[in-house]
Amino acid sequence: MSGEQSGARAGARPNVVLAMLLLVYVFNFVDRQILAILAAPIQKELELSDGQMGLLGGLAFALLYSTLGVPLAWLADRTSRSWVITISLVLWSGFTALCGFASSFWQIFLARLGVGIGEAGGVAPSYALIGDYFPSHRRAFALSVYSLGIPLGSAAGVLAGGYIAAQVDWRAAFIAVGIAGLIAAPLFKLVVRDRPAPVAAERTEAPRFSAVAAMLAAKPSFWLLSFGAATSSMLGYGLAFWLPSLLQRSFGLDLIATSHFIGAVLLLGGVAGMLLGGWLGDRLGSRDRAWFAYVPACAFIIGVPFFAAGIYSGSATLAFALFLIPQAMAYVWLGPILSAVQHLVGPSERATASALFLLINNLIGLGGGIFALGALSEALTPVYGAEALRYSMLYSLALYALAALLMALAGPRLRRDWHV
Repeated sequence: MSGEQSGARAGARPNVVLAMLLLVYVFNFVDRQILAILAAPIQKELELSDGQMGLLGGLAFALLYSTLGVPLAWLADRTSRSWVITISLVLWSGFTALCGFASSFWQIFLARLGVGIGEAGGVAPSYALIGDYFPSHRRAFALSVYSLGIPLGSAAGVLAGGYIAAQVDWRAAFIAVGIAGLIAAPLFKLVVRDRPAPVAAERTEAPRFSAVAAMLAAKPSFWLLSFGAATSSMLGYGLAFWLPSLLQRSFGLDLIATSHFIGAVLLLGGVAGMLLGGWLGDRLGSRDRAWFAYVPACAFIIGVPFFAAGIYSGSATLAFALFLIPQAMAYVWLGPILSAVQHLVGPSERATASALFLLINNLIGLGGGIFALGALSEALTPVYGAEALRYSMLYSLALYALAALLMALAGPRLRRDWHV
């Protein structure tokens, strides 16, 4: 029996650990995405432009989130992954609450920087813990279950944020979700421990950061997967952030109706796509490792025409039906690609490898996508007027075609670059 398998079996309650990691990831995306549903009232009160909101939603969060993720993941590989996640949860929840006290662009910008600092230590160590607790043939699906935090957290963020903002104000929404995360932190640390003793020695002998970076840099599949994911994330994060504004500007929905629309699309489409991607990744990838990249490539191509039809439609009811399929396709990539990245390195290097992948994905995707769609909307306003945001989204769908191409190119290279 390999060390990886014995560690996974000896580890107590892997499904409970996965459930707690999922809970923390839900808070991660609640705090990350709540700004989207609150954009309209924030813009109105603080008198912010689309470009400034794009900076708050993208660069303000992604700048330190992406860059600090690498040293924090390296620290987690060498110390305690569960402690790094716990402290990160406390930090990002506290800064989320502070957003509710902002009275200017720069105050909320700095608070969002703080949220990014906290969340930088949450995801990569979680990927590594899942790699510790689950054997390779179950890892893509386990990572997909963990990644359910994205649609679940995003849906919870827009539903809770929309409701609290409608009943009280947008400030109360930030404060409430921040406090909830602070309450969850000690519960997480009480339940989740680092990987079991039989494989713990591997972490103390973890290679230097430069060695892990050099190993990945020499593998073409890593670059293609990372830039393919980053390209798709530019569109994914951009649509997630700006869709509430589109529904209110172009479809005439109020704050509550918008939150119901987005929440239902995320829950129905997002959950289905996430689980489908993990299942397909494990099933097809076990036969041919190239399918870990081919599955996302196919999903992106399928999603483009449905997204275009939904964005261009004039009916909110029709748009809801059309968005379900591409919303599912937008999440298919996570399980297969995250699992593939885990398999490009050894067990003691997983958090660092995941952080390097996330650095590229988030700095480009999250940092650039939200701002790019907002800036493009401003640039198109002289031509399209109030419908500029709609056309900004339509033009940006080309990003999915590019992502599909990069994933398709990564497939054959995965066969050569696979480590364990």
